[in-house]
Amino acid sequence: MRTKIGLGLLWVGFVVYAFNFAPPDQPDTLELIVNLSAGQWENINPTVVALFNIMGVWPIAYTCVLLLDGRNQKIPAWPFALGSFALGAFALLPYLALRDPNASFSGRKNLLLRVVDSRWTGAVVTLATVILLAGGITYGNWSDFCHQWQTSRFIHVMSLDFCLLCLLFPLLLKDDMARRGLTQPGIFWAVSLVPMLGAAVYLAWRPPVQEIEPTPGSTTADNYP
Repeated sequence: MRTKIGLGLLWVGFVVYAFNFAPPDQPDTLELIVNLSAGQWENINPTVVALFNIMGVWPIAYTCVLLLDGRNQKIPAWPFALGSFALGAFALLPYLALRDPNASFSGRKNLLLRVVDSRWTGAVVTLATVILLAGGITYGNWSDFCHQWQTSRFIHVMSLDFCLLCLLFPLLLKDDMARRGLTQPGIFWAVSLVPMLGAAVYLAWRPPVQEIEPTPGSTTADNYP
């Protein structure tokens, strides 16, 4: 219960901070978002380009865990996973606050669950993560990025969103490992202590969840997809 309350307060605090205490919006924010979305990156700091695209990869990584976690939850996971593509941690925190520990999986995997549970999906996430991180770190203008972080609400909040997603992933990791019969603490800490890249490599390495038919009389919170 304390974890649920803490996550709820964190969500409220993040919302309040983002809209009331973060740096102000800049006049060119909408144009920046449009250019980033359209791939018109010529005059944009590569670090900002990498961060923006990483915030599209992170929700995929979370979806690969959330949809399986949501199978036996009282609330469906898919609306929160879908919302994370636009809102990041703003959409994921309510699910994390409302979910219950879920270290098992029952029933059969539909096509979508097979895709998100596939090592090939994890490999694609890992490749994209490596390319984006390497590009942002190698070619980015870090002094300019720090200036934008201090003056632009969009860059500021997006950066904090990325950090939150890195910190929150371990909350789902333990149960995901248990569903796969992974009990080694070293795996948990290796994934948790390497921001994003650890999660991506884990998705590419983890064994698939085994399908287990539910026992007669049991109920499965379908929570499809």
